[in-house]
Amino acid sequence: FVKQVKAIGMEGDVLLAISTSGNSQNVISAAEAAKEMGIYVAALTGCRGGRLKDISDLCLVVPSEKAARTQESHILAGHIICKLVDHILFQGGE
Repeated sequence: FVKQVKAIGMEGDVLLAISTSGNSQNVISAAEAAKEMGIYVAALTGCRGGRLKDISDLCLVVPSEKAARTQESHILAGHIICKLVDHILFQGGE
């Protein structure tokens, strides 16, 4: 995901990095590239947060060793984030 971050990311953007283990190298590399570019890194992880927990500015760790539970929680968090962004950008308009 580094190519995508470098191609379209800009200082002041927010990268939402998602990794069940927190140790997915492609996600970690993207987060590191984002940080170098002045991009805020928010992360969704599982287990104990892995390496991504230390790289990100904000990390929501689902304290579970079960991938399915972690991913279900990430889906819920993703829906909530989308709803909040929609509300902020469009004052709740549909």
